[in-house]
Amino acid sequence: MAITLGPATDGRTAEAFAHPVRMSGPEGPWERVRVAVERHGSVVVHGRLEEWLPADLDDPRLRPLLGRDHARFQAMTHPQVRSRFVASRLLLKHVACAVIEASPESVELAYKPGGRPYLRGLDQIDISLSHTENLLLVGLTRRGWIGVDAEAKDRPMLGLGTENQVCTPYERRTLAQIAEERRNAALVRLWTLKEAYSKAIGQGMRFRFTEFGFSPQDRNVQVLRPDGAPGTGAEWAFHTCLVDRAYTVSVALFDAGFGDTDDTAAATMLDAGLIAALVEETGEAGDRAE
Repeated sequence: MAITLGPATDGRTAEAFAHPVRMSGPEGPWERVRVAVERHGSVVVHGRLEEWLPADLDDPRLRPLLGRDHARFQAMTHPQVRSRFVASRLLLKHVACAVIEASPESVELAYKPGGRPYLRGLDQIDISLSHTENLLLVGLTRRGWIGVDAEAKDRPMLGLGTENQVCTPYERRTLAQIAEERRNAALVRLWTLKEAYSKAIGQGMRFRFTEFGFSPQDRNVQVLRPDGAPGTGAEWAFHTCLVDRAYTVSVALFDAGFGDTDDTAAATMLDAGLIAALVEETGEAGDRAE
């Protein structure tokens, strides 16, 4: 597994993302996720679409599991979109609930302007979501902001005009110096880094990719200005790895400098009234902007 580590990376952060946790279904074992967050403050989890897709999308038990997202799901008509939406939300909720020690039905996803998901009433935890083909990817941190993105490692990008649409002048120059047989993979890596960073800062595709960049070859990864000058400091760490030998995955982590939230159990982070309200609203509830 090839790993790219950012300059701000301490040993604990590096370990958190060096080996994304594979979860093959709701049954767990979720202790691996809890231990990862306890040790590192962050975790990246991946699963397969078929492992997280319910056998019956009309099962009434999906309503309390999805909460307010159930209405969005019901309005969707494309089978593949519906499947990815359900499976990715189930993985995200189970990851979050493993950390906060709550049931998936008691946790409500909400969305910021631009569509970035967050956990209602749980400001101490930041989450990010990505999916492509059969891969589902979730990032969670209690250290600041996190963004994750995944693409098929061999997705064709080179020679389709992608370079002019998403690359800075510096990136185009450095890409041209890479051997042609490795250039497309380098461009896929740049794309996932840009997506992950944009998600972490809550901008998504609203932030023009030609306004910031990364080095296609540098192992000390940091955000660069269009001319290649440094654009961020030591508070950011970036990581890229290969998952299932088929997907390029990148993670962007902003360390807010406030330290960890050691106690992430819902019972202590939320007061009883808010928990009751969330459960009640979930019962009553009974794009890409991730």
